[in-house]
Amino acid sequence: MTTSVQVMGIVNVTPDSFYADARTQSVDDAIARGQQLFERGVDVVDVGGESTRPGAEDVDDEEERRRVLDVIAALAPLGRISIDTQKESVARAAVVAGASIINDVSSSLFAVAGELGVGYVAMHRQGDSRTMQLAPHYDDVVREVLDALNKVALDARAAGVRELWLDPGIGFGKTTQHNLALLAHTDRFGELCARHDAGLLLGTSRKRFLGDLAPTPLPVEERLEGSLATAAWALSWGASMVRVHDVDVAVQLRALLQRPVEEVTA
Repeated sequence: MTTSVQVMGIVNVTPDSFYADARTQSVDDAIARGQQLFERGVDVVDVGGESTRPGAEDVDDEEERRRVLDVIAALAPLGRISIDTQKESVARAAVVAGASIINDVSSSLFAVAGELGVGYVAMHRQGDSRTMQLAPHYDDVVREVLDALNKVALDARAAGVRELWLDPGIGFGKTTQHNLALLAHTDRFGELCARHDAGLLLGTSRKRFLGDLAPTPLPVEERLEGSLATAAWALSWGASMVRVHDVDVAVQLRALLQRPVEEVTA
């Protein structure tokens, strides 16, 4: 796996994703956003046709495919595309259209990724979109998420996955305190990834827990500073990719982190 810092930009072909500025209402709008993300320097564009925000309703396979396939086909010649899905039929069709990574919040599609020879992101989630934030509970959130990701990494390698990414799933079946505990132990997740020759991917961008940390809760539109701070923390402690809505500042952050120390301190 590469050890360079990478930025994953988001294209949501959905009407209900939690951050309105990342939603696109048509295939043409989604293609235009994806083109802009590549022009601004992202390494991967993550295309999704079903919201996985807390409380989101399921989208049927046919509708999800309709939303994403033309977008992927148009953007794939420009750079790497990941398909953000938990459905096998969508993942398979997306790879045919040009996606080279399956980004799977359910951690259930590793066998598909292994069969198709594409990259795979396994994310930890407790419950599903409708239930995950009702009453998240762990006896030891760091240990339990590490154990779950270790198991899926072993399963993915056994299924033939060659390019593997692990994601602790910030905000997916976790309270604010759970999220902070996971971030505080980013180095342990980096060590887990190193043992499996995997990359560590984190996504904190604009998430609710960042607003909860302020003296007065912040709406999603006012969480940029927290997003950037947690991305910098994650990348400094072992993450190799961040999934972001605000690509310009993330690309600037990457440039800073990749500069030699003597240049930064001169």
